[in-house]
Amino acid sequence: MATASGGDKGPPAATPPPQLESFLAIGLDQRTAENALANRKVTANLTAVIAEAGVTRCDKSVGNLLYTVATKYPANALVHRPDLIKYILSEKIKSSAQLDAALSFLSTLGPDSLDPVKFEEACGVGIFVSFEEIQSTVTDVLNENMEAIVEQRYRINVGSLCGQVRKRQPWGDAKSVKEEIEKRLVEILGPKTEADNAKPMKKKKEKPAKVEEEKTVSAPPSEEELNPYSIFPQPEENFKVHTEIFFSDGNIWRAHNSKSILEKHLKVTGGKVMTRFPPEPNGYLHIGHAKAMFIDFGLAKERNGHCYLRFDDTNPEAEKKEYIDHIQEIVTWMGWEPYKVTYTSDYFQDLYELAICLIQKGLAYVDHQTPEEIKEYREKKMNSPWRDRPIEESLKLFEDMRHGLIAEGKATLRMKQDMQNDNKNMADLIAYRIKFTPHPHAGDKWFIYPSYDYAHCLVDSLENITHSLCTLEFDIRRPSYYWLLVALGQYQPYVWEYSRLNISNNVMSKRKLNRLVTDKWVDGWDDPRLLTLAGLRRRGVSSTAINSFIRGMGITRSDNSLIRMERLEYHIREELNTVAPRALVVLHPLKVVITNLDYGTIISLDAKMWPNAPDSDASAHYKVPFSRTLYIEQSDFRLKDSKDFYGLAPGKSVLLRHAFPIKCTEVVYGDNPDSIVEIRAEYDSSKATKPKGVLHWVAEPSPGVEPLKVEVRLFEKLFLSENPAELEDWLGDLNPQSKEVIKGAYAVPSLANAMLGDKFQFERLGYFSVDSDSTPEALVFNRTVTLKDSYGKAGPK
Repeated sequence: MATASGGDKGPPAATPPPQLESFLAIGLDQRTAENALANRKVTANLTAVIAEAGVTRCDKSVGNLLYTVATKYPANALVHRPDLIKYILSEKIKSSAQLDAALSFLSTLGPDSLDPVKFEEACGVGIFVSFEEIQSTVTDVLNENMEAIVEQRYRINVGSLCGQVRKRQPWGDAKSVKEEIEKRLVEILGPKTEADNAKPMKKKKEKPAKVEEEKTVSAPPSEEELNPYSIFPQPEENFKVHTEIFFSDGNIWRAHNSKSILEKHLKVTGGKVMTRFPPEPNGYLHIGHAKAMFIDFGLAKERNGHCYLRFDDTNPEAEKKEYIDHIQEIVTWMGWEPYKVTYTSDYFQDLYELAICLIQKGLAYVDHQTPEEIKEYREKKMNSPWRDRPIEESLKLFEDMRHGLIAEGKATLRMKQDMQNDNKNMADLIAYRIKFTPHPHAGDKWFIYPSYDYAHCLVDSLENITHSLCTLEFDIRRPSYYWLLVALGQYQPYVWEYSRLNISNNVMSKRKLNRLVTDKWVDGWDDPRLLTLAGLRRRGVSSTAINSFIRGMGITRSDNSLIRMERLEYHIREELNTVAPRALVVLHPLKVVITNLDYGTIISLDAKMWPNAPDSDASAHYKVPFSRTLYIEQSDFRLKDSKDFYGLAPGKSVLLRHAFPIKCTEVVYGDNPDSIVEIRAEYDSSKATKPKGVLHWVAEPSPGVEPLKVEVRLFEKLFLSENPAELEDWLGDLNPQSKEVIKGAYAVPSLANAMLGDKFQFERLGYFSVDSDSTPEALVFNRTVTLKDSYGKAGPK
C-alpha cells in the first residue's frame, strides 16, 4: 500500500474495546453501543446477556430486545433470564410490547418457579394479529376521536392514538399501527396547509400579582431525614437476587433466597428485623463504631426487632478479655441494649461441620502453600498445586489439622472459588488456618480457627440476620460472601454497605490507634485526644451528642469523604450549652489588689449558673466571694492599651463578671520591668462606671487563703494534617501542642464539690469536665471543647 511522503503520519487508530465490537455485532447502533459502554453496570449486564444468548451476531430487532433485557430486567428474577432470552432468540417474543409484558410478569414472579403456560399467556406468545385486525381497530379509535382530530388537525397527539390501539390490540405490531394511523390522518385531513406547518404561538405566562412581602417556605423534610432507616427493605422482601457472581469461565451464580428458605427464616424470626453489631475484640471502639451501632441497633429498634452484640473472635492472638469487657460496657453507655451477646466462637462446631460439607461438595481443599506462594499464585492467577487433590484426602488432612497433628503454617483449608477471577476476593480465600493459641472465650479446645471471610457470612446466616450492614470497603467482598452461602445452600441475609466515618486531624484505624497506645504516644486507649469512645467520654462528650452527630450525617452510601472535626464539636457545644452550668476559673492567675476595699472584707455575690435564669430563681445561682485580693488572667492585662483590646490596662476600667467595675491605678513589678507581680486597682461599688470589657476572675475566699486550686488540661487536635492516615510518616505529623497541663489554675469555691462526670462552662474559656484522675483534694478538669471553633465562629454562650 502506498503512503504519503513527508510530515507526521499521526498516531495509529485506537483499537475499539472488545465489548464495543460485541455490542455492534448484535445490531446496536454506534451511539447506543457507546452509551452502554460508558455505564459499568450496563456493560456488565449486556455482556452477560450476550454470553447467555450464545450469539456473536444477530438481527437488529433481536439485538435491541437483548439490550432492553440488559437494562430493564428485574433483579429479583435473574434466575429466569436465560429462559426469557430463549424466547427472544426463537422469536416467540419479538415485539417490545411482548417484552414489556414479560418483564412485568417476571418482576411479580421473582425467583419462584416459572409456569410456561401462564407466562406465554401473559406476554402473547403465539398470538398473531393480522394487518386487517390492526386496520379495523385503528378505524374504531379514529372514529371515537374524530371531533378532536378535525379541531386539532395535525397537532393531534399521535402517540395517544397509538396507545388507544395498543390497549385493544396489545400484541399488534407497533410500527404498523403508527404507519396506519398516519396514513388515515392524511386521508381524513388532506395535505398539510401552511397553518398546519406554522409553529404554534406560545402564550405568555401571566406574571403573578406582586405581594408586599414574600415568605420563603422551606421544603418539607424528606422521608429519609425524618427516618434514616426508611431505605432498608422489610425481611419478607428478601427473595430478590442479592448479587450476580461472575466466574472467569462465563458461568454466573445468582444469589437469592428460595421461597422455602425464606419462609423457614421468617418462621424462626417471626418476621422481625434481626441485625448484629460485630466488633472484633482486639482494641477499644472508636467513633466509627458509633456509626455502626447507630445503624445496627437503630434499625432494629426502629423496626421493633432485635440486634445481637456479636464478638467476631476468630483471631485469638489479638483478642483480650479487657477488650470484650470494654465493648460491652461502651455499647451500654452509647444507649444501646443488645438482644443477646454472642461470639463467633459459639459457632465453631457448626462452622467446622459446614467446612466438612464444603469439602465433600468438592468446593474446598487442604493447601500447603506458604503465604508468599499464595500471594504469588494469586497475582499470576494460577491454581494451587493441591487444588485438585482428592476429596477424601482433604477430609483426612482437615481432620488432622483439627486435632493439632499438622504444624502451624503447614496447611490451610481454602475455598475452591475462582483463581482466574478479576475480583481477588474470589481467589480461593482461606477458610481455616492452624493456630496453637488458646482462645479467650473458647479455651484450648481448638487448634484451627476460621477466617473472617469464612465465618462472617455463615454466622450471619446461622443467627438469621435479616440485614447484614457493613462499611463500603466490604463491597468488593459481596461475591465471596454470597458464594459461600450459595455453595452450602444457606439462608442469605440482605447486605448493605455504608461509608466509613473519617474525621479530620485523626486516625481511625485500629492498627494505628494500637500503635499510638502501645508506643505511649498517648496516655492509653481513653486519652481525651483520641476519637475512641472511651477517650471522648473522658473528655466530657456525651453519647447523645455523638449519636446526634451521627444522625446528622445520615447513613447512606457516600463518597467516603473526610468530615471536619468542627462538625462534631458543633453537636457537642449544642448539648453542653443546655446542660453545663457556668462557673469562674482563672487558668494563668495575675494578682489584683483592690486598694479601696478594707482588708478582711468579704462581699458575697450571686452569680448565675444559667445566663437566662430569672434573678428571682435562687436555685440558678451560686455564691462568689469578692475580696481585697483577687485574680484575673495574665492575658487580660497589658501595659499598653489599644482599641481592639477589652482587657485591663493602666488607667483603664473593666467590669468583673457578676461583680463590680475596677480601674487599674498601679502596676507592681518584680526584679525586672518584664515581670509583673501585682496589679493595684479600685472598684466602683456604685457600678456607675460602664466599661466595655468584661473579665472572669476568682478571689480569695478569706484573707490570706488561696482560692481553690485545680488542674486543667487543654487539648488541641492530635495531628497537624487534616488526613494523617494518608501520610507515610503519620507519626511525624503528631501535634506537639496537642495537650497542655495547667496545674495552678484558680476556681470559685462552688467547684470544690464537683464529681467525676460533672460538666461546666468556664466562662470565656470553654466547656470542661471532671477527669477520672481527680481526687476530692485535687480536682482535674479536661477541656471538652472551646466556646468557638477553630475558625473563630462563636458557639453558644
